[in-house]
Amino acid sequence: MEFIDKIVICTLSIFFLRTSSWADFVQRFQVLVANSAALRNSKHFTPEALLKLKSDTLRVLSPLYKKISQLGHLTMASGSLISSAGQCFGASHSTLWLPIDLFLEDAMDGSRVAGASAVEILTGLVKALQAVNCTTWHETFLGLWMGALRLVQRERDPCEGPRPRLDSYMGMLLSITILAVTNLVEEEESELLDEDEKSSTNQKKEKHAPGKRRKDLIASIQRLGDYESLLLPPSAVSLAADQAVAKATMFLQGLAVGNGYCESMSMNDMPINGSGNLWHLIVEACIARSLLDTSAYLWPGYVNVCSNQVLHGVSGQMSAWSSLMKGSPLNPSLTSSLVATPAFSLAEIDKLYEIAITGSDDERIAVANILCGASLIRGWNIQEHVILCIVCLLSPPVPADHSGTDSHLIGYAPMLNILLIGISSVDCVQIMSLHGLVPILAGALMPICELFGSSIASWTLPTGEELSCHAVFSNAFTLLLRLWKFERPPLDQRKGEGGPLGTKLGPEYLLLVRNSELSSFGKSTKDQLKSRRFSKKLIVSMEPIFMDSFPKLKLWYQQHIKCITSALSGLVSGTAVHQIVDSLLNFMFKRINRGGQPLSSTTSGSSNSSGPGSEDASILLKVPAWDILEAVPFVLDAALTACGHGRLSPRELATGLKDLADFLPASLVTIVSYFSAEVTRGVWKPVFMNGTDWPSPAANLSMVEQQIKKILAATGVNVPRLVVGGSSPATLPLPLAALVTLTITYRLDKVAERSLVLVGPALSSLASSCPWPCMPIISSLWVQKVKRWSDYLIFSASGNVFHHDRDAVVQLLRSCFTSTLGLSPSHMTSNGGVGALLGHGFGSHFSGGISPVAPGILYLKVHQSFTEVSFMTEVIVSLLIESVREIANSGLPRETLEKLKKAKFGTRYGQVSQAVAMTHVKIAASLAASLIWITGGYCLVQSLLAENLPSWFLSVQGSDQEGGESVGMFAMLKGYALAYFAVICGTFAWGVDSSLPTAKRRRRVLQAHLEFLASALDGKITLGCDWATWQAYVLGFLSLMVASAPKWVLEIDVDVLKRLSKGLRQWNETELSLALLSVGGVGTMGAAAELIIECGV
Repeated sequence: MEFIDKIVICTLSIFFLRTSSWADFVQRFQVLVANSAALRNSKHFTPEALLKLKSDTLRVLSPLYKKISQLGHLTMASGSLISSAGQCFGASHSTLWLPIDLFLEDAMDGSRVAGASAVEILTGLVKALQAVNCTTWHETFLGLWMGALRLVQRERDPCEGPRPRLDSYMGMLLSITILAVTNLVEEEESELLDEDEKSSTNQKKEKHAPGKRRKDLIASIQRLGDYESLLLPPSAVSLAADQAVAKATMFLQGLAVGNGYCESMSMNDMPINGSGNLWHLIVEACIARSLLDTSAYLWPGYVNVCSNQVLHGVSGQMSAWSSLMKGSPLNPSLTSSLVATPAFSLAEIDKLYEIAITGSDDERIAVANILCGASLIRGWNIQEHVILCIVCLLSPPVPADHSGTDSHLIGYAPMLNILLIGISSVDCVQIMSLHGLVPILAGALMPICELFGSSIASWTLPTGEELSCHAVFSNAFTLLLRLWKFERPPLDQRKGEGGPLGTKLGPEYLLLVRNSELSSFGKSTKDQLKSRRFSKKLIVSMEPIFMDSFPKLKLWYQQHIKCITSALSGLVSGTAVHQIVDSLLNFMFKRINRGGQPLSSTTSGSSNSSGPGSEDASILLKVPAWDILEAVPFVLDAALTACGHGRLSPRELATGLKDLADFLPASLVTIVSYFSAEVTRGVWKPVFMNGTDWPSPAANLSMVEQQIKKILAATGVNVPRLVVGGSSPATLPLPLAALVTLTITYRLDKVAERSLVLVGPALSSLASSCPWPCMPIISSLWVQKVKRWSDYLIFSASGNVFHHDRDAVVQLLRSCFTSTLGLSPSHMTSNGGVGALLGHGFGSHFSGGISPVAPGILYLKVHQSFTEVSFMTEVIVSLLIESVREIANSGLPRETLEKLKKAKFGTRYGQVSQAVAMTHVKIAASLAASLIWITGGYCLVQSLLAENLPSWFLSVQGSDQEGGESVGMFAMLKGYALAYFAVICGTFAWGVDSSLPTAKRRRRVLQAHLEFLASALDGKITLGCDWATWQAYVLGFLSLMVASAPKWVLEIDVDVLKRLSKGLRQWNETELSLALLSVGGVGTMGAAAELIIECGV
């Protein structure tokens, strides 16, 4: 009987290690004891005894977990001595949060549209780093704030170009980051609330106390005031920061003003000493989301205003938003004020939505302009609500008075067109992308495309301007096509998911993601918490949408794929399509048709038609947009063929293409995809960019090539084959020359921007696939047109080198490692850390050309051009091992070694150098994991654990040339580096819990990898690596998994866990063996209890 008692007690001890609901367990046990005489008489099983047992068990087992978490010094070294050494080696505390800096910077790349929410990805990333770094939430939140502030500071002096601007970066700080923080705080407090509800069944519920995360968050925000250099606001947001100070000042002076008053204050109303900074904006954003209260205004140093200093003009003034809420009509004056001033609360967005649904056409147009104004761009506290409102208005409900067979969307055409134009800028698309609403947006755009592309109706707006279905369709269609890489066939797109934020493969994928997100929304606790924040008035359709619902769009997409994957054919003489083709040709080239034989579809060889008829082209072209798009590929084929044979001059071709694009802007999509396909097919001869027939890049080409070489050299990349200033004439493939010539005919205005942001990424991608120097030629032509974009264009062109040269990719990655670890001989990067890796970002200028950029910035801007993503895994693993070798062989800067050897450190030099080495091994592994995750996302992490690492351990490793202690140190460090690298890759891809969508894919990959470890421990597999490396990897991987991601262990088969535990005991790693079983679930509790009894733990 005593033996059974011991077994049960040991089993309960394991339960204590992994339970998260101890209070609930005790409560249920009390009920059981009250109803069981046997338990009441037991000397062991009383609630009091269990509480004491839990306390005793945790007291005994806490050192076990501490030992596990510190195994191999995998956690960041602490203490004054080690900290000093770490600073000498360039490893400041900020390096712990390097993955956050890399993710934030990569997320701001405007060349692609993300599929996943940056809020959710950032939430999972922060949780992963908090777990693997073993830091407090106070330190974690502070690290997050530092990373987001560094992101903004790197954008202080941005370069001009078609890229996200400061507003998007501020949105990342004040909207995305704060929403991620909100998720983390609400997650903990909802769990605490659930526990309180379970443990207080018959007791009066008291007000729920703040969780530890909220307290640590508040402490971290308060401490931000100490980092003045990071808080300096960019000039564009200085007024907003001063307004935040003014608001706090008025509150402290007891002045009550309406919502939005401070946002409408001028500089004359500001306090004399009211110098606001980013700290004040962060505090205001947190107050708006109920993460803080106004007691923050009392923090020391928050407001530096004398008590007798009163703001001017407060009384009697009402903000524009207050006027709206009080029922003022949306006249032009009020509308202009609302467009220029961000909304203050969700109630104001709801008010606009109600007006748009029930109001007049003029009111709807006003609402559309307001929503796409400052509220969308700078309304950081309510940005996600504005976006959702816009998406809902793109799919408005059927009015109560609607009748007839026509779609109700026709009646909303003016409002829809304003919304489509308003959200088409680079910044707006980037903001929607960061909030993860791209799939929902796509689902709203498709019905608009289907309807307006099938109609030829038009309207006269109140301004007297004519609005046609062609215009609405083109605005919706081009925006929809920007949501994936439309110009390339799906099989030619990058393998993998394109990093943590994903990439789009086509409209079916967009709808699949949309349907999945909406069908699962609300089922998890996280979604239920999120739904409380959103408006209850917005009408969001939760019904699934499929491509079959849009037959015109589906037919176009099928033709589009066919066109870019095979040669054009199928134009039948006498059909409606044939008539439209000839009418378009006549319309585009009417100038040359007057002087000779008309250009017709017979030019392309696609038809035996005798050319256009006598019917006027303008009459024939009054057809739906879908019909025109069906004919455009044949038009392009005829025009390009005519130009290639000399019947059409380059200038006439460019003019005709511009006329076509102006007539139907949506045709730009087909122009880009068709020309891209023709370049890829390689059937067109190159043309000379000589300045006579085609525009010449000669004026800037040599300068562009020199600047590209300068950028590469600054990051440690040397490409001997990169010829600069060659004597060969500049040439481009005919379709590419036609496309770039078309783009430089556009004037730079807001209308042209919507066309250029569609064509630009495709043109860059196409030029990158062509031989050198196609990309510099195109950049030179654009530098000649827009000199203020020169830095952006040259920097973008530098990525072309990595598309063609694998060795350049390796050199760039090596520079990333050496700069981060402070191993680079360059004086610019000798200190290492985040600053050396990312530098000042991209935008600071020196006289005489573009300033050098840090290697991390260059990598983040060009990694999308890498075509062989799987190759990157091998390179990154190899460079990680190379970095560990340098660290193990005292690869410290000479100055650091001298400092460590000084008498100040005495005989502890050896201890310090080893601790420093372990610290920087962790930094190297963290960088490697970040690069893998950002480059290839989940798919690359899966291949790493399933293929690359097992293959590496099985292969025979070369012997080390160095002898003595460094060889043993290198073998051990190598194993720990790979262990940390593998675990942190997994936490990034899957999370430490089940909150990320990718977590459901985790079990299969982990099961296979741990099966490999168990088989090797069983002796079933012969390894080729050093035994010390293998042992360090196994101990490190399992220790980190138990300490940082115990929920992973619950997903592994019991048999595999038992085999691993047995292997660990053979290595005398009893503590780790017990810990692994203790978190393995009910199936391993018996084995754990047996181990406790056997070993006397």
